[in-house]
Amino acid sequence: MSRKIYLDNAGTTRVRKEVKEEMQPYFDEMYGNPSSQLYELGRKSKEAIEKARRIVADFINAEEREIYFTGGGSESDNWALKGTAFANLNKGKNHIITTKIEHHAILHTCEYLEKFGIETTYLSVDKYGMIDLEELKEAIRPETMLISVMFANNEIGTIQPIEQIGEIAKEHGITFHVDAVQAMGSVKIDVKKQYIDLLSMSAHKLGGPKGVGGMYIRKGVKIDNFIHGGGQERGRRAGTEGVPNIVGFGKAVELAGRDFDHHVARLTELRNRLMKSIQDNIPEVILNGHPTMRLPNNVNFSYKYVEGESILLLLDMEGIAASSGSACTSGSLDPSHVLLATGLDHGTAHGSIRFTLSDEITEEDIDFTVETMKKIIERLRAMSPIKNDSDLYSL
Repeated sequence: MSRKIYLDNAGTTRVRKEVKEEMQPYFDEMYGNPSSQLYELGRKSKEAIEKARRIVADFINAEEREIYFTGGGSESDNWALKGTAFANLNKGKNHIITTKIEHHAILHTCEYLEKFGIETTYLSVDKYGMIDLEELKEAIRPETMLISVMFANNEIGTIQPIEQIGEIAKEHGITFHVDAVQAMGSVKIDVKKQYIDLLSMSAHKLGGPKGVGGMYIRKGVKIDNFIHGGGQERGRRAGTEGVPNIVGFGKAVELAGRDFDHHVARLTELRNRLMKSIQDNIPEVILNGHPTMRLPNNVNFSYKYVEGESILLLLDMEGIAASSGSACTSGSLDPSHVLLATGLDHGTAHGSIRFTLSDEITEEDIDFTVETMKKIIERLRAMSPIKNDSDLYSL
């Protein structure tokens, strides 16, 4: 098997060459602790962190002092919810609004906060994965302290109307958190224009290293510190900073900004080619997510009468890496909570495959993938008792 086609970039991305080169000196030559300011090695590390902070802040139109580095997107999500909840304990604010299709870093944190008397309203979505703004308005209570909605869904790629949600939150004086882990680098983010108060970010979704992310906290937002200890990150998130990773995050964001328009245009063209080719060549498929308001690299289809796990195993044998949904739940036998929320039945949801593209993918890769998928689906359907039973019933 000589061909290798990686189509799971929503799970993680390859670290870009320029990012690795930028990180390398901070493993050996400039290895100082950034909290040690009395000698050059420490100062150089501190300067590198602040440079990365400026890059990330500029990318989302924030102030440098509003950017905090974390261990990744899940940590940032936890901080947004727990920090807001604990800052409002015993102050008459004990209600969160989120959606049924959030990442489990949000959903499981909401479940955890129930122990502290925090209630959560989970907004429904339509068949495309879009929330209803009127339902959001109706869910708001006097005790609502936080609205948390992901910018773009990690499984089906649907992009939410973030600016309108932000306007609603601002009008009611409610803190607005956005999980932008999948959107970062693929969608324009402007925290001021979109009225965002808290924003979660992750480096490894846009060509940066794993184990580092970021949190935007608008100045004046009421939120508890997340990790107590030293005075790192202005006392909000203690622990010696992972300088190489932070440097890598900054470089990845810099590259994303430099290549943004070309990157989005090219991936959108490849995405549309893949979507149309699957629909033209494979019968009885369902496109998951919004047909146009979706991430430029996301293609998610359900293939009737087959199991997604079987498709993935056969794809892997042909050198194609894909996913049946979130990498964080790939070991689960349950169908995707996102697909169920859009109205798919369990059987159809189980037959879903997500392809997520990168700049390394070519048109030839797309065509080979569709050709391979067509053969796999035909093979599996020929063996499927579900498909065969449905054929019998139609006689």
